[in-house]
Amino acid sequence: MSAARTDAARAGIGLGSAIAVAISWSLHQSIIWAIIQGFFGWFYVIYYAFTRPGGLSG
Repeated sequence: MSAARTDAARAGIGLGSAIAVAISWSLHQSIIWAIIQGFFGWFYVIYYAFTRPGGLSG
């Protein structure tokens, strides 16, 4: 495993959190919302996918 990946995993940064922060920033441009939604990680990503047109629900 690479050192960067190990350090990121140790810091608690997951793929779900990274995606949630990216989505949040693109919608709100707010650090506070990005932190909150990054904390919830995959829950926010799944919520976003179900509530947006063209998402999982069609």
